[in-house]
Amino acid sequence: MRPAKRVRGQLRLPGDKSISHRAAIIAALAHGRSTLQNYSTSEDCARTLSCLQALSVQVEQDGSSVQITGRGLDGLVEPRAQLDCGNSGTTMRLLAGVLAGQEFASTLSGDESLRSRPMQRVIEPLELMGARVSSQGGRAPLHIRGQRSLRPIAYAMPVPSAQVKSCILLAGLKAEGRTSVIERGGQTRDHTERMLKWFGVSLETRREQDRGSDATFEVLTIEGPANFSAHELNIPGDISSATFFIAAAALLPSSVLELKDIGLNRSRSQVLSTLTQLQADVKVLEESERCNEPVGTIRVCGAASGLTSTEGSRANIIEGSLIPQLIDELPMLAVVGTQVTGGLTIRDAAELRLKESDRITAVVTNLRAMGAEVTEYEDGLTVCGPTRLSGARLSAFGDHRVAMAFSIAALIAEGETEITGAKECVGVSFPEFYAMLESVVER
Repeated sequence: MRPAKRVRGQLRLPGDKSISHRAAIIAALAHGRSTLQNYSTSEDCARTLSCLQALSVQVEQDGSSVQITGRGLDGLVEPRAQLDCGNSGTTMRLLAGVLAGQEFASTLSGDESLRSRPMQRVIEPLELMGARVSSQGGRAPLHIRGQRSLRPIAYAMPVPSAQVKSCILLAGLKAEGRTSVIERGGQTRDHTERMLKWFGVSLETRREQDRGSDATFEVLTIEGPANFSAHELNIPGDISSATFFIAAAALLPSSVLELKDIGLNRSRSQVLSTLTQLQADVKVLEESERCNEPVGTIRVCGAASGLTSTEGSRANIIEGSLIPQLIDELPMLAVVGTQVTGGLTIRDAAELRLKESDRITAVVTNLRAMGAEVTEYEDGLTVCGPTRLSGARLSAFGDHRVAMAFSIAALIAEGETEITGAKECVGVSFPEFYAMLESVVER
């Protein structure tokens, strides 16, 4: 990749991956035929569809339009073989919750990367609900022997995780009574709650206060067994994918870029606030509500003066409750940090070491190769800025977000950059990425 002068134009991005996974799974459990427009083109979301088909769910796809004929909570059929989740942790963890309430045995597996990722965090609550789950030391393959009637539980998540929360809520659809998930340590994305409500499932959300402190936490409660019907859905563009284009426009002077119909869910849009606090020129236009999710147009302009933190904003430090809201955007923000006066520090993000790659080590290694001064911690990193990056030979580390983040770094670096393995892993989540990037880059 070669440096760029600026980015200009308009883009519409493929459907949000997190929403697409959830829409397909919940539609499969509903009664009737649901149509999902702008379904994600990622391989991960295709894995969810193929797993549902293996459970005898009828799926018809025409480009980004998907029709799913739901079988209800009791209509899934025992699969003939292992369910292959590929590289998709979302597919595995969410389907584990569904399969826990089925009267048959099933096995969830995936590629080498997915089989190395921690699954004990979903095994524990599902076993408390009455399912039997065996694994390889808390990792996939997961062998699940479900129960028709699960026990309702009140579960306090030890680690903030939207996937664990969603797994428990989906299992709670089959439980006999009220299942609650207690969220401490930061808000996680709430697409599952919104999607369940869109399909007509009753779900209660309330805030409670910790005894002896001013801290509050959220309690989500669902009552089962639930009964709900098919629905139409138009999935907004993926804001995590949009982050790479937003960063490119913010970092390159004279850029003007509009991203249309992007999801602006409050549990996902913290990246816009963080970039604004770094004095990036990012504005939201034409905001509206669609299918129980906020959407709008994001307009980004590049400034010649560079980025710096707003006085008193502490935008140079990302930590604590912000981490769950920015977990997918942290590799890109680390790259942005190289161009920020005062640099950028990320802490409390040890979860990054358990993604498709060890993202902390991957980001630190590539930034150092480009000439950045970086300090690595067990739970994060500090990058000094502003720094003139140099083109270098980098690795994607088999991780789509690392590959895309350093593709943007290449646009602001001096000289050519080569990222080995980038196209292969980017295709897993965003196959159109490089074509879209080239369509707005001016050199």
